[in-house]
Amino acid sequence: MPTSRTRALRALSVVLALAVLLPAAAPVAWAQEDVAAAGWTPELSMRFRGVGGAAISPDGSLVAFVLTEPKMEGEQSEYLSHVWVAAADGSWSRQFTQGDKSASSPSFSPDGRYLLFTSSRGGESQVWALPVAGGEAAQVTDASEGVGSYALSPDGTHLAYTMRDPESEEWKTAKKEKRDVIVADSDYRYVHLYLGPFDGSMQEHAHRVTEGDFTVTGWDWAPDGHSIVFSHQSDPRINTGRLNGDISVVNLESRGGDGEHDFPVRELVGGNGIEGNPLFSPDGRSVAYESTGDQPEPVGLADIFVVPAEGGQRRKLHETHDRSGGLASWSRDGSTVLVVESMGTTRHLRALPVDGGAPRTLTTGWGVMGATAFAKNADRMAFTWQTPNDPPDIYVSRVTSWQPTQITDIHADVPMPEMGRTELLTWKSQDGRYTIEGLLTYPVGYRAGQRVPLVLNVHGGPAGVFSQSFTGAPSIYMLQTFAQQGYAVLRPNPRGSTGYGKEFRYANVRDWGYGDMDDLMAGVDHVIDLGVADPDRLLLMGWSYGGYMTSFAVTRTDRFKAASMGAGLPNLISMVTTTDIQDYLAAHLDAEFWEDYAEYERHSAIYRIANVTTPTQVIHGANDERVPFTQGQEFYRALGRRGVDTEMLILPRTPHGPREPKLLMEVTPHILAWFEKYVPVQRRVTEEGGAPEGLRH
Repeated sequence: MPTSRTRALRALSVVLALAVLLPAAAPVAWAQEDVAAAGWTPELSMRFRGVGGAAISPDGSLVAFVLTEPKMEGEQSEYLSHVWVAAADGSWSRQFTQGDKSASSPSFSPDGRYLLFTSSRGGESQVWALPVAGGEAAQVTDASEGVGSYALSPDGTHLAYTMRDPESEEWKTAKKEKRDVIVADSDYRYVHLYLGPFDGSMQEHAHRVTEGDFTVTGWDWAPDGHSIVFSHQSDPRINTGRLNGDISVVNLESRGGDGEHDFPVRELVGGNGIEGNPLFSPDGRSVAYESTGDQPEPVGLADIFVVPAEGGQRRKLHETHDRSGGLASWSRDGSTVLVVESMGTTRHLRALPVDGGAPRTLTTGWGVMGATAFAKNADRMAFTWQTPNDPPDIYVSRVTSWQPTQITDIHADVPMPEMGRTELLTWKSQDGRYTIEGLLTYPVGYRAGQRVPLVLNVHGGPAGVFSQSFTGAPSIYMLQTFAQQGYAVLRPNPRGSTGYGKEFRYANVRDWGYGDMDDLMAGVDHVIDLGVADPDRLLLMGWSYGGYMTSFAVTRTDRFKAASMGAGLPNLISMVTTTDIQDYLAAHLDAEFWEDYAEYERHSAIYRIANVTTPTQVIHGANDERVPFTQGQEFYRALGRRGVDTEMLILPRTPHGPREPKLLMEVTPHILAWFEKYVPVQRRVTEEGGAPEGLRH
C-alpha cells in the first residue's frame, strides 16, 4: 500500500503535468507606448496585478491564490480574476481557472483532492470544484442569489455557504408592474447559512440552517462537524455593524431533515458589545472572537476574547499593540491565536497566548503581510508580502519559526524602470504629544540638495494607515507616476491613524482638522527642513477623510499652491444625515449634530469657505453612498461662487472609489494637470548630466 507521502508525490506529479497543459495567461497588450522608455505611467502601473486570496493545501504542498488584472480593450473596463496554484517549494506556478468570468475565493478540500473556488461563469456566483489530479471543474452549488462565503466541513462531506434572502414573489411582481416603491430601512434581505452534501458534483439539495431577522457576518465549522459558530447583526446595513453584533451556535446533528427548523440555535455571546469573526479552537472546546467589550466602539476597537464552546465565562486575552482585531487562526496546538496586525507602517503576524500572556511577533522585516493561510496538517503558512520597491508575491514559511521563502515571481515580465525611493520619516507633533511617522517618496533620479515640489497626500479613514506597500501599484494616486514627473510625495500617519494603538486612534475625536492637520503640517515642515521640499511649491491631495482634510486645510492655510479633494466631506452636518456610516461620524464628533451644532460647524470646511484662496480641484463618484456626491458638489459650487479657481471631475457609475480600471487611470493625469497649472515642473539637467529636478516625459 502506498504511503501518504507517495500518494502526495503522485498527486503532485499529476498536477504538474496538468499545469503544463494549461495555457499561461496571455500578456496584456500595451501598444500605445514603450513603457520601459517612458518610465512610470498609469499604464505601466496597471500591469502590476492584484495578488490575494491565498489558500494552502492541508499538507502544505500547494498554494492557491488569486491574480486580478484589468481588461480595457475596446469598450471593456473591468477586472478579471483567476485562481493560480503554485508548488510550495517554488518549482512551478500555473493558472488553474480560465475564461472571461472571474474566479476567486480558492480553498482545498480536507483530503486535498479538490480545489474549490467561486465563479459567476454560470450566472450568479456559485461554488465550483476542480479535481487537483486533473479533470473538469464542476458546479457544486445552485444558490438562487449566489454564494457569499463558503467552507467544507472538516470531514469534507458537507458544504456550507451564506446567501442573501431571495426576493419575494410579491416584490418580483411589483417590479414587473412598476409598482416597486422602496420604503427606506425596511424589508431587509438578510444573509443566512445554507448546508448541503459535497462529493465534487452538484448538490442534490441544500437546507437553510439559520433564519430570522438577523444577518450572518462571520462563521466557522466545529472540528467535529456537528455545529457552526456564527456572528450576526440585526440587519445588513453597514452602519448596523458599528452598533450591534452577537455570536450563536447552530447544531447540525439533525442535518438532512426536510424542515428549516431542524437546526436549533443557541446564543453563545450576547450583551452590549459588538462581537465578530468567531473561530473554533482545534479541539472544539473554545471559540475565539473579536469584541469591542461591553459597549459599541464606533471609532474602532476589537480585542480578542475566548469563550467555552458550550457557553460560560468569556475571557479577554492580552491587549495587542493596535487593539484592532485581525484574528486569523488558532495555532495547531491550540495554545495561541494568531493575529495579523498593523504595526506602524508594517503589518505582521503575532501570536496571542490563550493563557493571557503577552503577544509575541512571529514575523519580521520591512513590508506588509497579507492574505495569510495556514496548513491544517503541517507547520506551514502561505501569505503575500510586498515592500515599497517590491510588488506582492506569494511566500511560504513555517509558522513556528520565521523562514520566509518566495515561491512566485508574478511580475517578472513587467518592466521596472528606476523608482523614486521611499523613506520612513518620523517627526514630533506640534503639541509634542506624539511621534508621527510618514513615508516620503522622492522623485525619480533625485539628488541630495535639490529642492523639489512636495505633494502632501492624506489617507482615508481617518483610521486608515499608509503602509510599506508597493509604490508602483495601481491606485487612485499612482505614486511612482508623481515621482516620475518630479514630485516628492509625503504620506503621513497623523493622530487618528490605525497601527499605533487605541489612544492614538482616538486622539482626533472632536478634533478633526486641528491636531491631525497640525501633525500633517509638521511633517511638511520636516521635509522642508531636510532640504527636500521647496516651501514655495507645496501641493495637497487626499481621498475620503483625506478629502475632508484637503477641504479643511485650505480654510486654515494658504501655503498650498493647489489642492485636489477626492470624495471629500466638507459639511459634517449634511454628511451625517446622508452617509451610510452615520454612527462612525457621530462617534468622532462625540455628539449628535442637534446636541452640538456648533461643534459640527467648527469642523466643517463649508462654514469656513470665506477663508479659501487655494485653487482646489474636486473629484467625486456619482454613485457614492459613503460620502454622498452632494458633498463634493457643495464644495465645488461654494468655491465657484467665491471666485476661487476650481474644477469638478465626476466619475460615472462610481461608488466611494473608482471600480473601473479606465476611470482609475484617469484620476492621476487629471490631478497632475491641475498641479502643473499652478506649480510647473520643468526638466532641468545639470552640466554633469545629473538627474533632473523635475521630469516631464
